[in-house]
Amino acid sequence: MTILDKIAENALKHPERMVYYRENTENFQSGGVKGGSLSWGELEEYSNRLAAYLDRGLTAKTPVVVYGHKNPYMIVCFLACVKSGRAYCPVDISVPSNRAELIFKEVNPEVILATEELPVQAEKVLSLSSILSIIENEKKIISRAKYVSGEEIFYIIFTSGSTGIPKGVQITGNCLDRFVEWAVSVGSGFETGREGGYTFINQAPFSFDLSVMDLFLALYTGGTLWALDKKIQSDMKLLLESLKRSSAHVWVSTPSFADVCLSDRQFSGELMPGLERFLFCGETLTNQTVRRLREAFPKAEIVNTYGPTESTVAVTEVVVTPGINETYNPLPVGKEKKGTRILIMDQEGRILPEGQKGEIIIAGDTVSAGYWNNRKLTKEKFGTMEIDETVCRFYRTGDRGYKQDGFTFYCGRIDLQVKLHGYRIEIEDIESNLMKLPCVRQAAVVPVFKDGKARSLTAYLSVKGDIENSFEKAQELRSRLKAYLPEYMIPKKFVFLDSLPMTANGKADRKALGGLRS
Repeated sequence: MTILDKIAENALKHPERMVYYRENTENFQSGGVKGGSLSWGELEEYSNRLAAYLDRGLTAKTPVVVYGHKNPYMIVCFLACVKSGRAYCPVDISVPSNRAELIFKEVNPEVILATEELPVQAEKVLSLSSILSIIENEKKIISRAKYVSGEEIFYIIFTSGSTGIPKGVQITGNCLDRFVEWAVSVGSGFETGREGGYTFINQAPFSFDLSVMDLFLALYTGGTLWALDKKIQSDMKLLLESLKRSSAHVWVSTPSFADVCLSDRQFSGELMPGLERFLFCGETLTNQTVRRLREAFPKAEIVNTYGPTESTVAVTEVVVTPGINETYNPLPVGKEKKGTRILIMDQEGRILPEGQKGEIIIAGDTVSAGYWNNRKLTKEKFGTMEIDETVCRFYRTGDRGYKQDGFTFYCGRIDLQVKLHGYRIEIEDIESNLMKLPCVRQAAVVPVFKDGKARSLTAYLSVKGDIENSFEKAQELRSRLKAYLPEYMIPKKFVFLDSLPMTANGKADRKALGGLRS
C-alpha cells in the first residue's frame, strides 16, 4: 500500500483524530484550523481540494515550492502537490533570502505555495489566505490516477552544495514507500492499528530530511505529529512545557537536540512518562549521550540510524542496548534494511573486507533518482548495480566507514563535507559565500572536532585593509554572512591571518590551519 493510500485509509478510520499540532503564539482561525491543529479528516479533504485546483490551474508537471515554518497547511500543501502529480520542495523560513532565491531559481516552479510571507519577490505565489480561499471554494474531486506514483518524483530537498549553490535531492514515490515500509519495523516496531495512535515529536524543519521520518511515520501509522517550532526550541522553559503536554510516544531528532534537552534535569521519564522510543539520525550518536538518556529515560528504547538525504533519510538501524553501548565506541549505526546493501570500497572501487575503512556505498530500493537539474553531479555520485539478481541504484556517500560484527560504523567524511548539529554541510559552500564579502581575499573553513564529533566551525580569513578590532570585524562578517547562509552554517570563530598557508597544489592547507592556535 502506498503512503497516499494509507493516508486516505487512516482519514476514513478516524477523521476526528488530530494528525498535526504546533504550539506557537499564532492562532489559525480560518479553514477549521484552531491553535495550529489539523484533524485527519481535514487533512484529507483540504489536500484533495487544493490538489484539484493545482491540477486544473497549472500547465506543467514541474515541482512546487512550499515555503513556511511548520504551519499545518504546509502538510496540506505537500499532499496536494503529490496528489496533483507534482513533487513538492519544502523551504523553511530559516533559509536566508539569498539562498531561498537560489532554490527558487533552480526549481523554477510554476507556483509557490507560501504559508508565511516570502523573503524575496516571486512571479506566482499563493499566500495562506489564497490557499484557504481555494480550499473553501473548490468543488472538484481529484482523481487518484493523478497521484505521484512509482518512479515519479515525490519530493525534492535541497542540501549544501560545494559550488555555493544548493543541490536538490530527488526522492521518488517508490523510495518513500519502501522507506516507510521499513521504518515501521525499526526497533520494536510500530502497530499501524494501535488504539489512539502514536504521537511523534517533530524537531527538524520540513526542509531537513530528518523530518521525513517523523512526518511519514505519523501519517502511515495513523498517529499525530507534535511539532516544535523554532521559538519554542530556543526557550528551554517553553520547550519543556510543550514536551510535557505532548504526551509523546516517539522522539525523532538529531543527537545534538537531545543533548540540549539533557542539559536540564527536568528532561526525564517523569516529564514524558509515555515516551517509548528515541529515533536518532543526522549525526553521530555518542556513548555518553546514550548513557545520559538511559539514566533519564530508563524505560525508553534508543535506536541509532544512518543514511544521507540521497538514500531517503535512513537505511540502517540498531537498538543501542546497555551491552552494545559498553562494547562499542564509537557506536555502530546498525544493520542495513531489507532491500539495501551497504558496501565499503577503496578508491579503486574494490570491496574491502570486514574491519577495513573505506567509502560507504549505498545500493538499494530507496536510493535517490539523482539531483534536480544536475546531470553531471548525478553521474558522478550515482550509478546502478545488480544485487541479488535485481538492478538497483547506488550512491557514493563520501562517508568513511567500516563493517564489524555485521554492523556498519560511520567514521566521518572523506571529502570536505561535515555533519554539524545534524545538518550536512559542504565546507566549500561556506567558503564560496565568504568570498562574496567584499573585504575577504582568502577563506578556508575548518571543522573543530571533539570526541570524534564536529562541534563547531572556524573560518580562517585573509582580508583587505588593517583590522583594528578582530572581535568587531568578526561580528561584522558574521552579520553579513547571514544574508547568504543559514545560522547553522555560520562559523563560530573567525581567525584573521595575513595569508593562508597553501599546499603544493595551490590549495589551502587545512591540516596546517587545523593546527593553528590563536
